[in-house]
Amino acid sequence: MTTSIITDSKFDEEIKNSPLPILVDFWAEWCGPCKQIGPILEEIGDEKKDKIAIFKLNVDENPQTPQKFGVRGIPTLMLFKDGNLVDTKVGSLPKNMLEAWLDSNL
Repeated sequence: MTTSIITDSKFDEEIKNSPLPILVDFWAEWCGPCKQIGPILEEIGDEKKDKIAIFKLNVDENPQTPQKFGVRGIPTLMLFKDGNLVDTKVGSLPKNMLEAWLDSNL
């Protein structure tokens, strides 16, 4: 598994200390589109493991971080570089669109 779980308590530390850009998938167990995008993120994580780290944050179990970043709908994907938020996508996207978005930001 190339995606890792991240929690409210570890969020800032993981984001600030990562040598790689980080993609955070804000999701929930009950969210259909979240389940669609999960396997796509796994594939991208495998293919780009030397370029990006992918984390999943369950919004039901970790409400502080989504609130801090104003997450209103899920799935929400946030891309962080050098500890800073650089871009956000809301909703499920096909793999080619996700890859194009990531490539334009990496």
